[in-house]
Amino acid sequence: MPSLSSIDLSYNLPDGRTFRHSPATAFIGNKGLCGKARGLQPCDSSTVERHSMRSHKLLIIILVPLFGAGLLLLLFIKVYSIFTKKVKEVDNKRVLTNEDLFSIWNYDGKIVFEDIIEATEDFDEKYCIGVGGYGRVYKEILPTCQIVAALIEIRHRNIVKLYGFCSHPRRMFLVYEYIEKGSIAAILRNDEQAMELNWINRMKVIKGLANALSCMHHDIDPVIVHRDTTSNNVLLNCENECFASDFGAARLLKPDDSNWSTLAGTFGYVAPDKCSDFSLAELAYTMKVTEKYDVYSFGVVTLEIIIGKHPLEIISAVQSNFGEDILLKDVLDRRIPPPEDQLEREVFSAVLLAISCTDPNPQLRPTMQHASQSL
Repeated sequence: MPSLSSIDLSYNLPDGRTFRHSPATAFIGNKGLCGKARGLQPCDSSTVERHSMRSHKLLIIILVPLFGAGLLLLLFIKVYSIFTKKVKEVDNKRVLTNEDLFSIWNYDGKIVFEDIIEATEDFDEKYCIGVGGYGRVYKEILPTCQIVAALIEIRHRNIVKLYGFCSHPRRMFLVYEYIEKGSIAAILRNDEQAMELNWINRMKVIKGLANALSCMHHDIDPVIVHRDTTSNNVLLNCENECFASDFGAARLLKPDDSNWSTLAGTFGYVAPDKCSDFSLAELAYTMKVTEKYDVYSFGVVTLEIIIGKHPLEIISAVQSNFGEDILLKDVLDRRIPPPEDQLEREVFSAVLLAISCTDPNPQLRPTMQHASQSL
């Protein structure tokens, strides 16, 4: 290195080939330099120890702050964990000490609440068995061996039984009876299950749904309008008994209320009602809720059960007067043998009833009480 005029190697212990063969004049002015080179004192053990101690001090200076920071981080995590656990315990106690917030009919509400949270692991996704119109559905088996699902509903033999409810900022849910076979929509999509659902059972489902809606419209005060009756919300148990479910969009009709509401329901099951007081744009956001809303949906579901699929084409053909020559045998679900004798007449009557229920003019639709009685 021609440009290097001097270098200070004080307190260093070099031991390379270049160092050992350098002249003594190369090390002038380097205090404390020792080693095996010519003109240098040999290094004693104390010099080496001092060098080692300086290295250890440097290592300690680096490690101590790192260890302290790690210890503080672990302490913070522990304190945070204890704090969040305490908050959860306080929330749970707040629910369990207020009887108005949680209630399970015919059960000890406090115990069942704890069982539900524990059985679903605080509503873990792996316990989710479906998604309703206004929330998720979870299945669980309580220690009492009572199978329940968190859903939504009322009281009638053809309406899913409500066991209780919880209303709290941390958790809000309803507890319902679990219906084993699932929805009629899922059954009709499965050829094997659809073939097991013969005409006697299909008429049983139609009559059960009519009874449930008739009860809601005529036996309860104030009247309840479901507003989202679809094949996905009609459940069957192992005896093929029908249960109306998912009342997330339901509305109470009060005599002193205008009953105007935002549009609700599922496409394909919502009535195309017309109102001269509103433009089509306004009708898309607001409509008057009446029982005839459910009547139309019932007609669609009835035809779907008979045909085996959504009856959009049949309804369109009938409403446009192109369906006058449609024969019963042409619309029946061909996966099962056609009905005979009295059963054939019942199915035919159900088709005619369903067509009248889907009339574009809500005033011309029958009531659910009339539909239930005619079946």
